[in-house]
Amino acid sequence: MDSSLILSNILNPPVLFFFLGMLAVIVQSDLEIPNPLPKLFSLYLLIAIGFKGGHELINNGLNPQVILTLIAAILMAVIVPLYSFFILKLKLDNYNAAAIAATYGSISAVTFITASALLDKLQISYGGHMVAALALMESPAIVVGLLLVRVFTRNNKNGEHEVEQTSWGEVLHEAFLNSSVLLLIGSLIIGILTGVNGWNKIHLFVDKDIFYGVLMLFLLDMGLVAARRIKDVTKTGTFLISFAIFIPVINALIGILLSKAIGIGQGNALLFAVLCASASYIAVPAAMRMTVPEANPSLYVSMALAITFPLNIIVGIPIYLYVIKMLGI
Repeated sequence: MDSSLILSNILNPPVLFFFLGMLAVIVQSDLEIPNPLPKLFSLYLLIAIGFKGGHELINNGLNPQVILTLIAAILMAVIVPLYSFFILKLKLDNYNAAAIAATYGSISAVTFITASALLDKLQISYGGHMVAALALMESPAIVVGLLLVRVFTRNNKNGEHEVEQTSWGEVLHEAFLNSSVLLLIGSLIIGILTGVNGWNKIHLFVDKDIFYGVLMLFLLDMGLVAARRIKDVTKTGTFLISFAIFIPVINALIGILLSKAIGIGQGNALLFAVLCASASYIAVPAAMRMTVPEANPSLYVSMALAITFPLNIIVGIPIYLYVIKMLGI
C-alpha cells in the first residue's frame, strides 16, 4: 500500500487537531471547548456540506447512476443493522444488540466531511448527490433497530411489549426529522433552489477556507471527547472492541464493491465506503436513549466514538481509497 495516502491524511490539519485534542486529555491539560460551541460547529458543518451538495447536484443533475447510488445507500442502511444484530446477539441481549446494530447501520457526518476534505486536498472530484446519500442513510437504521427489538424481545411481565410504550409517531419523528437530517436536507434543497446566484452570495462562507477552520475546531473537540471515552471502551470487552474495528472495514469493502458494480468514480466511491463504514454517535444514541432505555449507552456511544471514529479518520479513509484505486474504480 502507498503509505503516502495515510501520511497525507494524518498530516491534514483537521486530523492533527483531533490528535491534539486526544493528547490534551492524556497529559491532563485543562484544554476544553466551551459547551455551546461544539453544537455551533456541528450546525455550520452540516449547513456547509448540505448547501455545497445542493449546488453541485444542480450542476450535475440526476442520472441513472446517481439514482442507483442513492438506492444502494438506503439498502446498506437497512442491511447493515440486520446482519450486525445477529452477530451481536451471540454475546448480548436483544436491547443492546439492536442499539449497537442501529449505531453501525447509521452514519457519521463528520467522518464523511473529513473524507471530503481529503478528496479536496488530493483534488479528486465527487458529486453533490453523495450529500443526499448521507441524509438518506441516517434514519433507516433507527427504524430497523426498533423493529428488531419489537420482533425479538419477549413480552414484559404486564404482557405488553416494551417498545409499544413508545409512540411510533415519536420514533419516526426522531428518525427522519432529527436536527442533523433536517438541516442536511434543508440545506441541500436551499442550495438547489438558489442555484448559481445563491452560491455566488455565500460560497465564501461555506466553501473551503472557513469550512476547514471550523472542521479543525470541531475535530479538536472530538479528540477531547474520544479520549475521555477510552476508559468506557475497556469495559466493553474484546468481542465488542473487535466488532467496532472489523465490522466497519467489512462494510466499507461491501460499499466499494457496490461502487464498482454501479460504476461511480473514485471520489464518490470513497464517500460511499466511508458512509458504509462509519457509525453514528449523535442521532442514533439520542433516538436509542428515548426509545430503548434498556440498552446501555456507554456501549454503543463509546464503541462508535472512541474506536470506529478515530479508526476511520486516521487510517480507514486512506486504506479505503487505496483499495478503490487498486480495483481500478
